[in-house]
Amino acid sequence: MTDVIATRRTLLASAGALMMTGASGLVMPARAAGFAPTPSMRGGSNNYRPGAPVVDRIGGGGFWMTGSVRRAGDGAPLAGQRIQIWAHTTEGHERDPQSHGATLTDENGMFRLEMPQIVPAFGQPHGHLAYDDDAYKTVFLRPVMASASDTSLNVEFILQPA
Repeated sequence: MTDVIATRRTLLASAGALMMTGASGLVMPARAAGFAPTPSMRGGSNNYRPGAPVVDRIGGGGFWMTGSVRRAGDGAPLAGQRIQIWAHTTEGHERDPQSHGATLTDENGMFRLEMPQIVPAFGQPHGHLAYDDDAYKTVFLRPVMASASDTSLNVEFILQPA
């Protein structure tokens, strides 16, 4: 059997632990720090075309680019936000105008745009996405796909007011 020696240090530590956990002994939940803004990715702005048109689909389709757009801090979904999408696909290079298009988020901050299958460029299958309007800070993304045979890519934008 071990003896517990009550020293001033253990008494203070115990009192502090009791204050932090409350009388129930349960740990109090940490306050949510909020949603941090999405940083721009290196290479995300490569071949960006300002003002790419809003389209229903890029090319013949077969691949889905999807995602969500929320406000930094509270994470509220942002409706009506313009997201530009472009990539190296089976129908064109990422620098070609026909490989670019934009879409708008719905009332839940979600977007989806069908486009041709993305193929590897510089050894990696990847897409490009941009938020580039005035209300929030510009964000360029360049997500890399797990496999060149993937038929969709999902991203999340968390935007910081400009």
